[in-house]
Amino acid sequence: MKQLWLRLNFDTPAKLKSELLQSAEGRCSAVIVAPEDFELANRSKLPTASTDSKSDIRLVTPSDYEGGKNPNVNKSAVEIVVKDASDETKVVELADLGIQYLIVQCPNWKVIPYENLIAKTRNKSTLLADVSSLQDAKLALQTLELGVDGIVLAAKSVEDLLEMDRIMRPLQDALQLESAKVLSVKPLGSGVRVCVDTCELMYSGEGMLVGSQSAGLFLVEAEVHRNPHVDPRPFRVNAGPISSYILTPGLKTRYLSDLKAGDEILIVDREGKIRTGHIGRVKIERRPMLLVESEVKGKLYALIVQNAETVRLVSGSASKSVSELSAGDEMLIFIQEGGRHFGTLVTDEMVIER
Repeated sequence: MKQLWLRLNFDTPAKLKSELLQSAEGRCSAVIVAPEDFELANRSKLPTASTDSKSDIRLVTPSDYEGGKNPNVNKSAVEIVVKDASDETKVVELADLGIQYLIVQCPNWKVIPYENLIAKTRNKSTLLADVSSLQDAKLALQTLELGVDGIVLAAKSVEDLLEMDRIMRPLQDALQLESAKVLSVKPLGSGVRVCVDTCELMYSGEGMLVGSQSAGLFLVEAEVHRNPHVDPRPFRVNAGPISSYILTPGLKTRYLSDLKAGDEILIVDREGKIRTGHIGRVKIERRPMLLVESEVKGKLYALIVQNAETVRLVSGSASKSVSELSAGDEMLIFIQEGGRHFGTLVTDEMVIER
């Protein structure tokens, strides 16, 4: 699980320090503080990291390990700035010693040093990227596909901290998907449909959550299957009509009509595991459509998709082309009752969508 650490700088206003600590509870794994803020941080429920001997995690420097010195490596965190290959070597040597946490700041190159360190320290130490912006954090989390083990963020506002938490949660959370039973399948006339082409490769059982109602979104599989007529398009989800909802990062819904190249998208598998990607293009064309009506616990949910053999819906163990669907078939759905205000869930709002 990826870790998020909060760094409280000594010059952060006292009121903001208290607000950040309060917001960090339940979101952060630890808080790094200067000795003068140790007592303040210690009153929170977060583990503390500082040079104070009473801290839960003791901050030390690389020099503490030179000349044969060997402080306790457990519950220790080393902070180090990486500017060149010699600094990378120091980090790897510390990992080989078994240092529990390595907090690395890369002020110049933002990708290659982390690639090298992820490869060389994996399963030896917890590698944390000390970053100054949310964009740098996202880059470090995606580097070498695996990403660093966590982020240390000196948040400038509570909003920054909450946004960082939002970015990281898809890396560790899973959605609760349910099984919906198909009631009927009805061919419709032509309509304007959207293919979402991503910068990712998706695999069997992965796709996107879309639907005619924001309360019930179906898992539409990416075009990962080979067939006699069309090569696989594992980067693509044929998502449905331009008016459909799609689930995006932060568990917000958007209309397919809103999507464009560069937007962040949510990729989901049949176990509910989620990851983020980016849209490479949105391909909009007029095609024949198909209405799938289903039921979960007495409630009705609808999905419209292109009427084509390559469009598949995912169940708990397989997937099935919409051209082969019939009453009684089951498929996965994400149910989240409530209204939506510009895509954000409002649980107490009463909205009827049919």
